[in-house]
Amino acid sequence: MPGTALLIAAAPVGKARMVDAASVLPVLAAVSPAVLAGTATASVVELADPLDPQTVLTRLRAAAMAPGPLTVYLVGQLHLDRRQQLQHVALARTTAATVRYTGFPWHWIAQELRLRPPGSTTVIADLHADTDSWQQLARRPLDVGTGVALYGRIAPSPGRRAVAVPSYMKALATVLRSGHRPPLPDLHQHVAAQALEEGAIDIVLCADWNRVPVPAQQQGPATPAAPPSTAPRTTGSDPHAAITKAVEAGRHGEAAAMAAAWEQEALRTYGSSSPEVVHWMEVRGHLAIFAKEPGRSCEIWLAVVSTRLTAGQAPDAPDVEAAADLAHHQWEQVRDPDTVRELGPALVALRRRVPGRQRGTVNLVQQRLVQFHTQVG
Repeated sequence: MPGTALLIAAAPVGKARMVDAASVLPVLAAVSPAVLAGTATASVVELADPLDPQTVLTRLRAAAMAPGPLTVYLVGQLHLDRRQQLQHVALARTTAATVRYTGFPWHWIAQELRLRPPGSTTVIADLHADTDSWQQLARRPLDVGTGVALYGRIAPSPGRRAVAVPSYMKALATVLRSGHRPPLPDLHQHVAAQALEEGAIDIVLCADWNRVPVPAQQQGPATPAAPPSTAPRTTGSDPHAAITKAVEAGRHGEAAAMAAAWEQEALRTYGSSSPEVVHWMEVRGHLAIFAKEPGRSCEIWLAVVSTRLTAGQAPDAPDVEAAADLAHHQWEQVRDPDTVRELGPALVALRRRVPGRQRGTVNLVQQRLVQFHTQVG
């Protein structure tokens, strides 16, 4: 069925503004409607710095009534109505004194989405919170309703007279501009990890079914995507939870070893080109990113592409292109000349088979190889 994407970028004018919310709209607008909605065809509704909460409510209600999948992209800031202790999304005319009347009540989101089929709705949010909102979030996390997936981040106020950039949403939109929308847990995992490295995330919102968000310093990267139901589970528990716990504690070697062990078991059980093996290879690729080992990660993603192609997937298949892009991106993060030169030829060969959506990827690799040709590691 056709999908719907609702883009809302809202922030007060004047001194109350904490984030330049509308700055992300041109980046999102460059993404095709189908990719924004995650469907073959889609419609997009955009609201830039709306003035009236009723306008936002009308657009949200209309989007919620659409029969197909719905993705809401929300960028803005949270203010607390001190009298009722309710969170509001600040709109153009919102001030601390008028938030109750000029802001958009957060609970209206759950109210409007409550009748949608479970699993058909996603909210992706990049928010900044004023002091009162931030303190309440420590006790009462945001709720978007049962059956609604929630991804994103919340950051505190950037400080007096400072205006923040919606870095999470911009990074997410940049990925989507490639023309491929990965599974949302994977997309969030990649974008959140990048923002964590930049120190931009303070609360991570990662809830397939409204799980409670926790401060980022207590929560590591999102749990890698769950394996197919046929994946081996001889221990009787989810290995991803143990892997995530190891990453959170900084035990990257232990996490990688666990993933490698599960990959070997999948290899013995299902074969070298099986989806189960590919899954665990991709988990190891992400773990290498979290461990800041770009050379190792590049090597793994090169292997992922090779395995997918061997399994009969087309060079322009979204999963193949996404893995190739990750291999290329990680190679560009490598600074050791020997490693750059060692991995470069394989990446050139890969880019000739899987050029991806970006133009001139083969030339980009070759040019960087020339730059590193005479450097000593």
